[in-house]
This record gives sequence, C-alpha cells and structure tokens, in this order.
Amino acid sequence: MTPEQFYDKVKEFGIELTEEQKWRLHRYYELLVEWNEKMNLTGITEVNEVYLKHFYDSLLGFLMFEDIHNCKTLCDVGSGAGFPALPVKIVFPHLKMDLVDSLGKRVNFLNHVIAETKLENIKAYHSRAEEYASKHRESFDIVTARAVARLNILSELCVPLVKEGGYFIALKGQTGDEELVESKRALDTFGVEIIDVKHVELPEEAGSRTNIYTKKYKKTPNKYPRAYGQIKNKPLK
Repeated sequence: MTPEQFYDKVKEFGIELTEEQKWRLHRYYELLVEWNEKMNLTGITEVNEVYLKHFYDSLLGFLMFEDIHNCKTLCDVGSGAGFPALPVKIVFPHLKMDLVDSLGKRVNFLNHVIAETKLENIKAYHSRAEEYASKHRESFDIVTARAVARLNILSELCVPLVKEGGYFIALKGQTGDEELVESKRALDTFGVEIIDVKHVELPEEAGSRTNIYTKKYKKTPNKYPRAYGQIKNKPLK
C-alpha cells in the first residue's frame, strides 16, 4: 500500500488528510526506520509495508468506530513503537492521549516522535500497565491495545482505566473470536459488555483482523488489576 493508496483508503471513511497530517505520518515513518537501526521496534520497515501493516492496520478499528468523534481521551496500553496510538492521533487530532509502555527506550522513542511531529496533548509514560491502571482508574473515554496479550489478560490491564460509559477496544488477529469466548467472564467481572465485533481483511492479503468493541457499564472492582504475575498465572476465565 503506497502512501497515496493509504490516503485514498482513509478518504473512503470520509476523512481527507491534510498536508500536515501526511507529513506527520511520513516523518513518523522516517523516525521508525532510523531508530529501528539501534533498537528493536519492528520487523517491518519498507515504506509500503509500514503504511499497510502498521498505519492502516492501526487506524482501521477506529475508522470503523462511529463514536470516536464524541470521545475526548484515549490511552494506549503497551504502546510499543506507537501502534495504534500515533496513527490514530495523527488522523484524529482532537483526542488527548496517554501512551503507556514498560520499556524506557521505547518511551524515549515515542516522546521523540511526538516532539518531532509537533503533536499536542499526547505523552508517553514509562510504567507497567497494571501500575499505571491503579493510579489512573476510570480516566479515559477509550482504552485500546494492539498485540499485547490475550484478551482475558489484556482486559484486566485496560478496563480499570475506562470511564463508565467509555470503551475498551481490543485490536486482535485471527485468534480474536477464540479469545472472546474464553474472556466473557473476565469482561463481565471488569464491567464491560461486548457491543460489536468487526472481522476485517486487510488489503493485499495482509491478514485478517478481529476488532472487539466493549462498553463499560459499571465500575471495575477495586481489587483489579492484580499484580501482573497473578494476572498472567491465573487469568480470569
């Protein structure tokens, strides 16, 4: 997917990117490749592959989410190299964002990209997800994650951060439906209900995605999230 094809795909959802947005995406790509030479950020560095498998893949779940324009705050848990948060921020600049990652070097990269692309109302934080969640409970309209952990583990890290009436959006791959089945008790315990599941095929046979949308209808019990060792060894099922 060339950058121009990416712009056209985004336009299909009614969003015509400005020259500034296009520049920010390209600058992000340049920095990703540059920093990837000194630290392991991604195995995907060819420009067309990045625009498809990172930028478009990150955005698709939000382009298809009708309520995004009514949401004001977003937290990306386990942000890694900035996916999905940075492409989403560039395309939906009204969102105020926190990016959370446990590796300091990645956080340095994220904050460098934010500064270089002149993004506002966005910051990356060096923290374990469960520690961050315990300090920022019920703070965000949207909490999301991409390729971090299985859903029953991921939901315990993410849902406590979601405001009542807000959304937890999990961007999953081919195992999404299977993970959903094993996570229904966990999702209910943490206070969210499934409102939509979208199965999508990326262009150019780049793979299938299962994007899971849940809405928070009650506060998460204070005992969650537990310590990560407990979450990992005894996930709710």
